Amino acid sequence: MNIALIAHDKKKELMVQFCIAYKGIFAKHSLVATGTTGGLITDATGLEVHKFLAGSQGGDQQIGARIAYNEIDLVLFFRDPMTSKSYEPDVLNVLRLCDIHNIPVATNIATAEVLILGLERGYLDWRDIVNPKPKKED
Repeated sequence: MNIALIAHDKKKELMVQFCIAYKGIFAKHSLVATGTTGGLITDATGLEVHKFLAGSQGGDQQIGARIAYNEIDLVLFFRDPMTSKSYEPDVLNVLRLCDIHNIPVATNIATAEVLILGLERGYLDWRDIVNPKPKKED
């Protein structure tokens, strides 16, 4: 599955810790992230993460485009609801696109844990029907 990881500044360390805790699960999937968040995750875990621009520079929009083209299967977006950001419309756009395209999304660690454990148990395998991956040749 293709998993998008986004975290506001005050939630980046939480995202890194979450990725460390579930590194074994994340390693089985393709990861994309906004630039700064992706770099921190790679540095802390060694996981391969495709990095887009930083969120404030359009990374949220790049991930939103991937969602619109059905190239993302799960979004973990650790947002800071207490801090207003100038790019808040981009945040709302990502969430809106997830709703439109039926992409599971978590905006906090509690929901993220439920989704990641569900992913491991196969509860999100229906995404393989909606977003089939090309078969790798032997």
